[in-house]
Amino acid sequence: MDIVFIRDLRVDTVIGIYDWERKIRQTVIFDLEMGADIAKAAATDDIEDTLDYKAVSKRLVSYVRESEFQLVETLAERCAGIVLQEFRVPWVRLTLNKVGAVSAARDVGVIIERGQRD
Repeated sequence: MDIVFIRDLRVDTVIGIYDWERKIRQTVIFDLEMGADIAKAAATDDIEDTLDYKAVSKRLVSYVRESEFQLVETLAERCAGIVLQEFRVPWVRLTLNKVGAVSAARDVGVIIERGQRD
């Protein structure tokens, strides 16, 4: 299995459990690795034969901007589901980073893997 990746996808959204967090937008950062077979695309040099990372990015940005979840776990799970279902990806590894959530740490968040990695 080949991997198509997206790094440092930044989106402003409403996320958090505290009252003050429900009133502001915070930046979350995504890193994604998505299982794909890129052999056909490499042979044809045609975007229709590959996983379009721009389309994935645009879809996630649109979804996350409109979301208002309390937990990063929920947001990560929903985004992984979008990638798996809408883009027919067999496997995804998604890192969601909520920068600044803990003042003494540079990064905090979750890493999830969903689907079947061959």
